[in-house]
Amino acid sequence: MPSAPAKKHRDDSQARRAMRLCTWFALIAGALGVVLIAWPRLLPAGGPWVQLVLGAMTLFLAFRARAIGTRGVNDYDGRLSLLAAMAGFATMFFAGSAAFGVLAALGG
Repeated sequence: MPSAPAKKHRDDSQARRAMRLCTWFALIAGALGVVLIAWPRLLPAGGPWVQLVLGAMTLFLAFRARAIGTRGVNDYDGRLSLLAAMAGFATMFFAGSAAFGVLAALGG
């Protein structure tokens, strides 16, 4: 016996706008984090800490965009927010390694 068709939710323009804003801000923060990982001399003082904040912000915004998109947008395609989340994970990984090196050198 086939199950009842999934109930479609109404497309919300405010949800679509919030999802787009979160996605683009996440992509921008992820790109900045990756650039700072590739060229750490651009920000010599406090570089790993800024990278950690950018990575955390990227992850928060990317997953927020995915949550809003799956709940309030009918034709949601989460590839851009997934790309931003992957950039956030990479930023957190490499910045965490650099921050641990700084803390280990201080404790020394």
